[in-house]
Amino acid sequence: MKAVIIGAGMGGLSAGIALTKIGLEVEVYEQVTENKPVGAAISVWSNGVKCLNHLGLESETAALGGIVDTMSYVDGLTGDTMCRFSMQPLIEEVGQRPYPVARAELQLMLMEAYGMADINFGKKMVAVSDGPDSATVTFADGSTAEGDFVIGADGARSLTREYVLGHPVERRYAGYVNFNGLVEVDEAIGPATEWTTYVADGKRVSVMPIADNRFYFFFDVTMPEGQPFERGTAREVLAENFTGWAPGVQKLIDKLDPATTNRVEILDLDPFHTWVKGRVAVLGDAAHNTTPDIGQGGCSAMEDAVAMQFAFADHPDDVHAALAAYESARTERAGDLVLRARKRCDVTHAKDPEATAAWYDELRSEDGTRIIRGIVSNIVGGPLTS
Repeated sequence: MKAVIIGAGMGGLSAGIALTKIGLEVEVYEQVTENKPVGAAISVWSNGVKCLNHLGLESETAALGGIVDTMSYVDGLTGDTMCRFSMQPLIEEVGQRPYPVARAELQLMLMEAYGMADINFGKKMVAVSDGPDSATVTFADGSTAEGDFVIGADGARSLTREYVLGHPVERRYAGYVNFNGLVEVDEAIGPATEWTTYVADGKRVSVMPIADNRFYFFFDVTMPEGQPFERGTAREVLAENFTGWAPGVQKLIDKLDPATTNRVEILDLDPFHTWVKGRVAVLGDAAHNTTPDIGQGGCSAMEDAVAMQFAFADHPDDVHAALAAYESARTERAGDLVLRARKRCDVTHAKDPEATAAWYDELRSEDGTRIIRGIVSNIVGGPLTS
């Protein structure tokens, strides 16, 4: 059994590792010529960590991850702590510590685990087709790849998704732009082992620790889609949008490197439940492009990979049965996470100002119970957290 995987991101590589472990032949193709992940870091919640552990990467993941012992919300304008609580009840309930991880380091870990030399870089897919005995991918250079099945882990703008659905789909702008990057830990911004989030006026500023004494930071700015931006001007843009915010936020703005600060317009995709057409399937962002508001995008892609492995372990000689089992296992769960993220996005970014004000009031009386309950509900329900 041979799998052709399009895309060497988190989902594609996780699937490549997972399928190799059960004896399938795997070929991975990636359109870029070098590893350039988008975004500075990623929250790998406990369900994602369990997937990486399952792939044999437990110690490597722990080495890359930051230690988050506590979580806090801070009034963005006054700097007053609205609530602070331990993450230990979450860790005990789900049986695994979550890890914020630098995206480039996570990507490199997965590449090395799969085999860097075995990734076919510089291969841009331009077409995919399905036949009675195999599926074929055609690349921009005129070459082709053929396998018993094709996995399109080709991202938010997936060409494989268009093939599977039979038509293109429009992504939805979520209403905000995310600025993100890495800075050295500074306790004037937030404690070194805490996920600190400043909130006010439908905007959000957050720092969380990753390995090597660094914070992953992000700023959410509500603005119309398509606003012009000149790379390198993030400090000026953020200073303008967060005038009058708390000293910790001003310190972060002063500390960030504008040259390496990313600016990402946040979009998502309405859930859909057709992930397979013949011998071709979608996985990761191609199947469930989500906003980052509950931190489950990458975790969900890893869950896809494990579910794909389980499906082929159960149906080793029947591609169609295996892909049907994969689709059945994943579409409802992944779609639910997209909608949960969208709901959280709308509250965080003041789509309904009264609802956001009510949330701020809740935070001021929060002991962590409700927030942890919500996070746990996102974590459970995957192939390793049922």
